[in-house]
Amino acid sequence: MIFNGIGRAQILDDSTKVRYGPRTTRVIREADVLRDSTAGAPLDTTLTRAPQSRFWLYDSTFQQDLGTMGSASRPLLFTANTQLGARFGRNVFDKFFRNAANTPYYDSRSPYSFFRVVQSSSGEQIFEFSYSRSFKKNFSIGASYERIASNKIMGAISSRDGLVEHNGMLFFGRYQTDNKRYNLIFSFVAGRHRAIEQGGIRPFASEKRPQDLFKYEKQRVYLTTAQNKDDRDQFHFLQTYRLLGRGLTVFHVFDAQRQFNSYSDQALQRDSANALLYYPKRFDPRNQYATLDRSEYRQVENTFGVLGRTTAVEYRLYARRRDYSLVSSTLLPGPDAKTQNLAPAFDPITGGQVFLGGTAAFRYRVYAIEAAGEYKLFDEYWLRASARTGPLSAELLRTSYAPTLTQQRFVGNHYDWENSGFRNTSTDQLSVRLRQRLPGAADHSIELSGALANISNLVFYNSFAEPEQLSAAKQLLIGAVRHRVRLGRVVFDNQATYTKGGDGIGLRIPALVAESRTYYENKLFKNAIAAQTGIEICYQSRFRGYQYSPSTQQFYTQDTFTIRAYPIVSAYFVADIKTVDIFLKMSYLNEGIYDNGYFATPYYTGYPRRFTLGIKWNFYN
Repeated sequence: MIFNGIGRAQILDDSTKVRYGPRTTRVIREADVLRDSTAGAPLDTTLTRAPQSRFWLYDSTFQQDLGTMGSASRPLLFTANTQLGARFGRNVFDKFFRNAANTPYYDSRSPYSFFRVVQSSSGEQIFEFSYSRSFKKNFSIGASYERIASNKIMGAISSRDGLVEHNGMLFFGRYQTDNKRYNLIFSFVAGRHRAIEQGGIRPFASEKRPQDLFKYEKQRVYLTTAQNKDDRDQFHFLQTYRLLGRGLTVFHVFDAQRQFNSYSDQALQRDSANALLYYPKRFDPRNQYATLDRSEYRQVENTFGVLGRTTAVEYRLYARRRDYSLVSSTLLPGPDAKTQNLAPAFDPITGGQVFLGGTAAFRYRVYAIEAAGEYKLFDEYWLRASARTGPLSAELLRTSYAPTLTQQRFVGNHYDWENSGFRNTSTDQLSVRLRQRLPGAADHSIELSGALANISNLVFYNSFAEPEQLSAAKQLLIGAVRHRVRLGRVVFDNQATYTKGGDGIGLRIPALVAESRTYYENKLFKNAIAAQTGIEICYQSRFRGYQYSPSTQQFYTQDTFTIRAYPIVSAYFVADIKTVDIFLKMSYLNEGIYDNGYFATPYYTGYPRRFTLGIKWNFYN
């Protein structure tokens, strides 16, 4: 009887392993629920994105950063803004924070959890652990923790000299009634980001050329005690209720956010003439000894609307109310470094705003027409109209939006501006796209796109790192291509974006940004392991990249430093072993061929050659 009991337990264990897996776990997102669908999508178990650093965080677009994991960054290519109304305008750490509206909710027959680790020889580190559990079909809850960290590569005392530490928590849940008429999803996100600011390389007298500045830990930097803090909290939920099947559903979205920013420098360094070494000379600081600038932005939104869809028609109409506030303070001077007081920088900025918006789409076979828009009473809006027939599509976008709150008002120890006279920025953009599978191979496709954008009243940060508005319009011509072909087990995947007009006054966009990947796929050990081995090349053409101001958390234009064109060549191996994904990557293989480094931002070098290990382990029971 004892052996029979053991035998029965083994059978149950085997059936569990077969029964639960990626096919039984579905991912549901808010965008699905807002289309009145809770079927979800299967887990992404492909290997292609695992070794690509663009997909390790929450923004996969090409970015200009300060050369290290966790540092300030901004999009490298142009994207029209469609965020209306009051906006804080401190976005350089956005890609490290979750947006609760994009939370993945899991529908699984068993508990689902995973952990992910990325660790490089230069000190980059990403750790994430997530756990979720479904209770029958109607209810699930989960939690997730993540840590992102990196070490200094410039001016470091030791190889473990910390530069960035980010900690994030997520709690989430989902509920639906048996008849699926009522659905609720909710999440709470908390993130704490700490970044040491170095101000870039401070060249020695003997370092007269850019190529002299690739000594990494031996380089001298401008700032030694400066630090930026970015703390964010967000509570978000969506509930829907079907009134007349899928043709008429009412919904409500609640969203409350808080973002707290603090910049401090406890030892303002000076030269032999007693002038500040790093901060702007044109503005005498309020406090001669130390800097402490703080701001806290809060907003609460309630959105009410109706939605519905049939096989051919889909619509959504809504009204939103936003209430917001911005409070700032700065460290006022005293007679000495010991007597300093933190005081309000200006009166609190508060307000309430109302938005009206919606989408309507019609689809029939290979034809589709869609219109969408949002209007803020009574001075901002965006409108989008698109049409598709087969592989060809076109889109027309018109936007008009106010400057951010930071662009309008800022008071700190090193900067002070008020721009109440700024006008709305307007963008008109026409885009066309062709997606087509090509003959001659089992997997052969090409995607071509072109866009013409006209930007009026552009607000940017000028060479003094202060907001400025252009009176003349800017025109951009953007062309992009992606070509993918599989020849047997070898895959070639190439993409490039060309921008004309992006290096004039107010904008700094490389003419060419490209990425090329060639890899070999195979199944090993009787199909027990799926593996890829490949080469990755990232390239951008020379351009006068944005400089960075840490005390305001803004990138600004400059005309004295040109970042040369450079490719970064990397090799990787990635494998899927049942429920474990693992990759090995050697980045910047071509270091030393042309120069011993490259610049990500003026006077900020990127990582030298490094080895990275990544692991993701899924658990389905």
